[in-house]
Amino acid sequence: MRLLVLGGTEFAGRAVVEAALGRGWEVTVFHRGRHAAPQGARALLGDRTAVDGLAALDEDPGRWDVVVDTWSSAPRAVRDAARLLRDRAGRYVYVSSCSVYTWAPPAGYGEDAPVVEGASPDAGVTDYARDKRGGELAAVDAFGADRSVLVRAGLLLGPYENVGRLPWWLNRAARGGPVLAPGPRDLPLQYVDARDLAEWILGAAEQELSGPYNLISPQGHTTMGELLEACARVTGGSAELRWTEPEVILDAGVEPWTQLPVWVPPHSDLHDALHSADVSRAVATGLRCRPVGETVADTWAWLRDIGGTAPQRPDRTVKGLDPEVEAKVLAARGV
Repeated sequence: MRLLVLGGTEFAGRAVVEAALGRGWEVTVFHRGRHAAPQGARALLGDRTAVDGLAALDEDPGRWDVVVDTWSSAPRAVRDAARLLRDRAGRYVYVSSCSVYTWAPPAGYGEDAPVVEGASPDAGVTDYARDKRGGELAAVDAFGADRSVLVRAGLLLGPYENVGRLPWWLNRAARGGPVLAPGPRDLPLQYVDARDLAEWILGAAEQELSGPYNLISPQGHTTMGELLEACARVTGGSAELRWTEPEVILDAGVEPWTQLPVWVPPHSDLHDALHSADVSRAVATGLRCRPVGETVADTWAWLRDIGGTAPQRPDRTVKGLDPEVEAKVLAARGV
């Protein structure tokens, strides 16, 4: 198989490249040159936001079995790339998001749930949900419904994470001492390791799949307790998890998802939207999710290899709870 990845040097895109190289595929990476492409991939340089930014692709005579695009901003960048490549590639995989569903999707929502309105493949930057939906429309417009795959990813974790969720929890656990652990401990979580997402994408290309797929682990793949206990374990075991009722956390003004990454309170619109999607379609077509302990351990090993500080995407909010705020909440609950 011949693969072109638009991006391919960070997080999900990098996972796709490394998985494809591991399968012996011929891989080309089109990127801006800010980060080195994985060893073994052929690199083309360009900035798709600039005038003539796709020139390297336009001048290259290559043809590909599949294109994977992880773009998260103005839909017109997807439009331009997809139109350029529609006669030179067999299939276009666009890594979208479950954020494209109209808020708030009910627990158990599938790929047929309503999506946001007002998105356009010709748009500049709007908001995350409409940008991703516009990217979907651009991919389908150029490649047709039968040659496009819309990967509606949920929470992504794993090595190379540049959003700040799991790296924050790992570094917090590594500091040790009492840790504000948002309850309940058995709160079910849905996420997908970027490497498992990558393997599914490559399998989808091989199977010549098309259409939208919710790409997250099955509901309850792990729990908040299992995730944080794995963080405490791999970082040395000095962290003392102090499980705290959601009401105490919310009353203190702590923001779910951002200040306490991954966590959202149970029985809420947030939990239904982020941790309750129906992923049976993806599972039926080959999605397999590794244990949470493996994701945590591998992410910690990667963090240590790079000195403990994870890269941070400039277009994503900084995650984590200020130590003083954490201490006040723990003090309020008598710790």
